[in-house]
Amino acid sequence: MTTTDQDTNTPSALRALEDGRPSVRLRAALAIGSTIGSTPDARSVERLVERCAVEPDFSVREMLTWALTRHAASITVPRLIDELRSERAQARSQALHTLSKIGDRQAWPAITGALLSDADDEVARSAWRAAVVLVPEGEEPGPAGALAAQLGRGGRDTQLSLSRALIALGEAAALPALRPAMTDPDPRVRHHAMATERLLRDPEAGFEYAIEEAKRIAALQDRP
Repeated sequence: MTTTDQDTNTPSALRALEDGRPSVRLRAALAIGSTIGSTPDARSVERLVERCAVEPDFSVREMLTWALTRHAASITVPRLIDELRSERAQARSQALHTLSKIGDRQAWPAITGALLSDADDEVARSAWRAAVVLVPEGEEPGPAGALAAQLGRGGRDTQLSLSRALIALGEAAALPALRPAMTDPDPRVRHHAMATERLLRDPEAGFEYAIEEAKRIAALQDRP
């Protein structure tokens, strides 16, 4: 597609992001990502980021993220970092998700402890995944400790996300972070830590099995 074609089609695609039909918004995001030329387009980045904050459809959000990854990181990353300060949980979550897909480590300082412990589970889970991707080599113990402080949080999906993130940070970082939690007086924390350690040793064990095994072991340990 020529630069002229891109200039002609981008405004209409940006307008279509506001259409009431998810299929139209999906095609619009695809069109924007498919027509990125050699010239950075800050206008498209701004509209894509704004739409990520409010888009209700999962598939459309994924396409919006893909379109953002097609733009130059020099434009997208600073704008997405700004979005991490939004009061809207979806804006923070989607910005974190997109930063993890871009994978540019200049974003690492923006993955703060406040985001890793965000009160919204989706934001926190996105922050955990982003931390795994963006953490510089050798700095894994920092996020591992922050993640371990969240052990026992939420339901099955949230706990599984946290376990996966800790495991992805590597045994050298995860084990020292897990050990104190494995004797925590709170049974949810203790069981989650023990299950994560089990999965670290045996990834094939399965999360539910690891949790039930942790409960059995903890019950034996608690016997007088």
